[in-house]
Amino acid sequence: MWLVTVLGVIYLSAAVAAQDSNTVLPTAVFEPPQPNLQLQSPFSEPYSTEKVVLKCTIDGSSDWNIKWNRNHLEISGSDLFLSEEGSKLTITTETSAVYTCRGEHKIKGISTKDSNTLEIKVKDLPIPVVKLLTNWKDVFESERVEMSCEVGVSDWTFSWYKDGVPMNYEMPKLSFPSVTQSNEGKYQCKVLLKSRGVSSELSNSVDINIYAEKAKPHVTKSTASEKMYPGESIQFNCEVRLATDWNYMWYLNGREIPGANSPIYKKDNIDHSNGGQYFCKAKRGQFFSEESDKLSLQVSDLPIPVVKLLTNWKDVFESERVEMSCEVGVSDWTFSWYKDGVPMIYEMPKLSIPSVTQINKGKYQCKVLQKTRGVSSGLSNSVDINIYAEKAKPNVNKSTTFEKMYPGESIQFNCEVRLATDWNYMWYLNGREISGANSPIYKMDSISHSNGGQYFCKAKRGQFFSEESDKLSLQVSDPPIPTVKLLTNWKDVFESERVEMSCEVGVSDWTFSWYKDGVPMNYEMPKLSIPSVTQINKGKYQCKVLLKSRGVSSGLSNSVDINIYAEKAKPNLNKSTTFEKMYPGESIQFNCEVTLATDWNYIWYLNGTEIPGANSPIYKMDSISHSNGGQYFCKAKRGQYFSEESDKLSLQVSDPPKPRLKLLTPWLDVFEKEKVEMSCGVNDPTWTFTWYKDDQKLTKSTSLIWDEKGSKLTIGSIVRNHHGSYACKAHLTLRGVRSELSIKLYVKVYESLPKPQLAKNLAFDPMYVGEHVSFSCKVSVSSGWKYKWYKDSNVIANSGESLTINLGLQDKGEYWCNASRDDILIFQSNKIHQDVTEIPVPLLKPRNKQLDVFPKEMVELSCKILLGSGWTYTWYKDGKMIQANKDVVIGTNGATISFRSDPSHHKTQNYTCKAELKDRSVHSNFSSKVTLMVYDATPNVTLLQSPEYSLMHTGDSVSFRCDVNISSGWKFLWFKDGDKFEKDDHHNISSAQVKDTGIYTCQAERDSFRLQKSQNMQIEVKERPQAEVILLTGWAEVFSTDTLVLMCKVKESEDKWNYTWFREKIAVGEVPTEKYTVTPQNDPDQSHYTCKGIRTERPTYSVESSPFKTKNLLLKRRILLSVSGCLFFGIILAFLGCIYFKIRKPVVAEERPEENELFLTMKKQLEHTENSCPLVEYITDAALNEGPKKENDDIGLIRSDSTELMVTTQEDQGSPLKRLSDHLHLYIQQISDTFFHLFILFILAVMVSTGTENGGAMISFQKMS
Repeated sequence: MWLVTVLGVIYLSAAVAAQDSNTVLPTAVFEPPQPNLQLQSPFSEPYSTEKVVLKCTIDGSSDWNIKWNRNHLEISGSDLFLSEEGSKLTITTETSAVYTCRGEHKIKGISTKDSNTLEIKVKDLPIPVVKLLTNWKDVFESERVEMSCEVGVSDWTFSWYKDGVPMNYEMPKLSFPSVTQSNEGKYQCKVLLKSRGVSSELSNSVDINIYAEKAKPHVTKSTASEKMYPGESIQFNCEVRLATDWNYMWYLNGREIPGANSPIYKKDNIDHSNGGQYFCKAKRGQFFSEESDKLSLQVSDLPIPVVKLLTNWKDVFESERVEMSCEVGVSDWTFSWYKDGVPMIYEMPKLSIPSVTQINKGKYQCKVLQKTRGVSSGLSNSVDINIYAEKAKPNVNKSTTFEKMYPGESIQFNCEVRLATDWNYMWYLNGREISGANSPIYKMDSISHSNGGQYFCKAKRGQFFSEESDKLSLQVSDPPIPTVKLLTNWKDVFESERVEMSCEVGVSDWTFSWYKDGVPMNYEMPKLSIPSVTQINKGKYQCKVLLKSRGVSSGLSNSVDINIYAEKAKPNLNKSTTFEKMYPGESIQFNCEVTLATDWNYIWYLNGTEIPGANSPIYKMDSISHSNGGQYFCKAKRGQYFSEESDKLSLQVSDPPKPRLKLLTPWLDVFEKEKVEMSCGVNDPTWTFTWYKDDQKLTKSTSLIWDEKGSKLTIGSIVRNHHGSYACKAHLTLRGVRSELSIKLYVKVYESLPKPQLAKNLAFDPMYVGEHVSFSCKVSVSSGWKYKWYKDSNVIANSGESLTINLGLQDKGEYWCNASRDDILIFQSNKIHQDVTEIPVPLLKPRNKQLDVFPKEMVELSCKILLGSGWTYTWYKDGKMIQANKDVVIGTNGATISFRSDPSHHKTQNYTCKAELKDRSVHSNFSSKVTLMVYDATPNVTLLQSPEYSLMHTGDSVSFRCDVNISSGWKFLWFKDGDKFEKDDHHNISSAQVKDTGIYTCQAERDSFRLQKSQNMQIEVKERPQAEVILLTGWAEVFSTDTLVLMCKVKESEDKWNYTWFREKIAVGEVPTEKYTVTPQNDPDQSHYTCKGIRTERPTYSVESSPFKTKNLLLKRRILLSVSGCLFFGIILAFLGCIYFKIRKPVVAEERPEENELFLTMKKQLEHTENSCPLVEYITDAALNEGPKKENDDIGLIRSDSTELMVTTQEDQGSPLKRLSDHLHLYIQQISDTFFHLFILFILAVMVSTGTENGGAMISFQKMS
């Protein structure tokens, strides 16, 4: 074959080489490729308004423009939303449509055929319905309200709205266990398919109205009587006036009345047990109203009247009045009176006796009768009336036994009638009744002379008067008057002087009391002493005497006025001369005087030391010296009192002053023809002056001039000879005093003029606009120069020796100066060039990727001038400078700033920066603004699970999504049972395993900012239950049926299941059922059968059972049972035949021919394997024995030893009976071995059949892998 291939290749190569080179080959025709249209979105049936992405692919080239068609019409205009290269079309679905695409070549101008068609079927969004699950829309606070959002789709998330505002609640049922006013409103819901960002319209609304007031029943009763009597009837009514559907409960004394559940509670025959507080409550569902107000039912016995004495006394005297009443707490009752238990035939409620006598003495009672009910009470209490036989005379006494009493003392008289009570008393003085004195005690708190005389009393009770009492006398006299005497020398005193006085009276046992300006002083000694008076001691002093035991005091004594000078006792000091300075040898006199009070002695002091012997008011010194200089003052003394120090007067004894020499013109170093002026002076204008040059006294000339006093010297038109030292002296002409020489001033005269030097304070080049630069122009000798400044030959200023410029671009140029002083002009200085440029603006950059940040998130900004160096930076937030602190870190030279965001300042924060040069006044403008948006709070990380089941089963799919609902740039960390693993924002488990059980959380971070972990999501993955097939057709039915009945069960499950059956992986049976029947008609090909459990609750399905194949199962069982039966009965017949033949024909051992063994031993059977048993061949068919081999191997070697035949000797062959016994024994043993082998074979067949039926398909012996 390979030789033919080689020859064919050689032939074709030669044919091609032999062709003429000018032969024209046919041109290939370009066939444009057909576009391929694919759906990029993960769903083929979108909801209306959902976006779908289509992709059109053309193989082989990118030089195609793609055209899009919808329902065979080209899409253009606003409906065309394409990707950048045009190969992807994004559509917002509204209705179903068919889409195609085609390509137009950009260069060749040809078009492709239309692509394959792609139909987009648009589904309508579901509309949810809100249903109220509880009974009432109008509810009270604390009632329960529950509603559900119902929609006919699954895997959608629910979203609730109250009054149009989202509630952040995603469960299908919304429940309020105990409503409040804040829950009132209109409730609606939406459903959202979060994975696709699709949401429905709002549902219908359910309006929940919540009563502001409490549900409180109103309760009434049928009678207004406060008291009821046993046997009467009464009815209570209860009503709640808000809402409906109330059930009622009645309570007596706080306990519910059994069976009372209607709004009316009636009691026909009341007794004492029915008395108490009644109230009701209402119930609606699980909600209870408040308790109603309580109504009392008082069940009382008939009243018992009470006799009350209306007059005051039970014990009375003859002729007094007695009145009493019979009282009962009800109306319409009739009264009956009793005296000493005898009826009085008197029916009025009041019993009155105007003037009692001894016959009225006794015990009084009453009864009452209820006319409308014919009921009478028992007898009332009794009132005993007692009447005295003797008269009433008062006893009188007084509170003191003193014969003489003083005005102001108090006294008390007591009057008492010892019979009866409730007396009013009358008092009499000298036979006249004392007005207003009507108590048993007559007390006078402060008696006077008018209260002296004879006192007695009488008693009165009602209209009854007693006799007069005995008489008592009262005598009133005046107390003695004291006198105040001054014991010290002066009434007019100074503060700190001593004052003493005494109070004198001619009686003993009296206590003294002092008064100042009429006010008591709380001092009780006869002498009053003030060791050191102050202004508060100034005033009028008097005294009184008191008899304390009786509270009696005399009148005030005479007064002694003590005057205390307000000012201090301070001497006035003066001296005889007004000169501030005195010179040695002069005389002076000092005078000291105290103008207040008299009797003063004087003391003199120099510099705080007392001058010995100086004690008169005048102190004189005739010839002073330096030792007499100092501070002089004096003091005055009176008794032990010293005045204050006088003011101090200074005596200054000084040498003559040294004159002050002062230069009046600006310069001591001058040039020829300039002028110099100087002055000489002292502080006293009476001094005159003389002048000296180089210690020689000067005389006036045309160039040396001074004024009349010589205080000013003028040197005009300086020449070289005026060079030298100048000084002056001062003279006091009136006293003949001359001073020493003043300081010297040295006048220097220069020979030639100097040249000015120009300098600049900063060496920076260039300098920036806004900087300040200073030029200095200076002449190196002398002073007082005036300078003129120039820029580029133009005069710019006349000023001092410096020129400061706030630089602008116009200040760039060349600067120089010249100097002048009076008429002297100096030539120009050296020149300096100055360069000026604009200040650059710094560049502000955020180092964070996001400018919307959260509280405490680290923010870092940088600021930089791109040109130059040495810049430092200042940071500003909302126009205010930022300072570094513990929360704000500013980098080196301020080039960076980092801080943790703080929303308490502003939600929107604008940051800028400025730059400045170190040691220079260069400040840039503000940089561009960076706006930082700071959220109020750190966002929550939400872990979403779909589907939202905590219990999963193996094979289920579940996905988790970690969501931060604001900002971007997040990276996500995932945790399972606290162990971290890396993922993006999704974690999908496509097929759950038991090992996926655990607690899942996630966390978001960006840069160094990390959010709190999400909530925990716990899932538990359990093994999905396994289905199994059970064959219900038994062995006994194999000869009576052609069908097999299978049953499907889920292992180890107590749940209720439905079952689906499969034949060759295809579902069979129209209705899910637990049992399935296989017949030759519905399964002629003997297929594989499996089943699976299904249900509406989770887990919704089980693991599919192991598959089985039916292969003549009924026939196999029938053959097996037939062969087993034949073997069994054959063994029995063979056994019986052997016995028969042995008995019928006995043979001697040595004559017995060689017998063929009826039954082979197991060993011989194994040696003859070429003659296999057909049953074994059938059972061990290769097609049926791919399954378990180990069992067959084990069974094949159950017994390998041979059962030996018994050999009999001649000696053993005795009697026929013994030979028969031996033969029987031998054959029985052989038959037993054969039966044992057949039995093992039978057991093997049964095990194979049973094992394959239970381990494989229920109808097949063969288990499918």
